Amino acid sequence: MALTREFKDTVMELCKDPEYRKGLLLEALESYLEGDIVVGNSLLRDYLNGTQAFGEVAKDLQMQEAGLRRMVSANGNATAKNLFRLFKICQDREGIHSADEFLSHVA
Repeated sequence: MALTREFKDTVMELCKDPEYRKGLLLEALESYLEGDIVVGNSLLRDYLNGTQAFGEVAKDLQMQEAGLRRMVSANGNATAKNLFRLFKICQDREGIHSADEFLSHVA
């Protein structure tokens, strides 16, 4: 199912808030740890779309943007190495430098 323009615009607007962006990353991590890869991928995709960071993050990962988009698609199957590298890059973008700092955003 394709996303509506209204939904995309809403995510873009919400991603202006640093706490929301950190929350997306934390929810994605929790989803992966619970075994829900599809939801984890969706949340990471929302983060990357909402921050308009696909191109920059793909460059940091030394991969093509299309490859990153496939990696976080509904059928994406990232290796653990790539997934952890992706999280590290996203954390760095948000100024999060430790697991304790990342987890401090849990309400």
